[in-house]
Amino acid sequence: QVQLVESGGGLVQPGGSLRLSCEVSGVSLDYYATGWFRQAPGKEREGVSCFSSSDGSTSYVDSVKGRFTTSRDNAKNTVYLQMNNLKPEDTAVYYCAINRGSSCVYGVRYWGKGTLVTVSS
Repeated sequence: QVQLVESGGGLVQPGGSLRLSCEVSGVSLDYYATGWFRQAPGKEREGVSCFSSSDGSTSYVDSVKGRFTTSRDNAKNTVYLQMNNLKPEDTAVYYCAINRGSSCVYGVRYWGKGTLVTVSS
């Protein structure tokens, strides 16, 4: 019943921007924190950002601070990741995730299938 569908990935030049979307069905975002993860070829999956439903705060991995912004439209049940000033090292498959609770300290309950972002000139 619960589905997460990412979109917005693609090929972009260094310094460019992309906005990823995650359309959620079957669960309300009012109650759960949401996050974005990424996995580059040959590397471990890493957490990129999180949006807490408890207090509306956001958190980011150091490598994307100041460049990426996560937001939500709860009425549309959609999660976003705005990515600016993209770098080649941002190339990865990006996954949307819903946590087990309202705080970012909780583990992931649901995963999307991912969308590929390629940053190259």
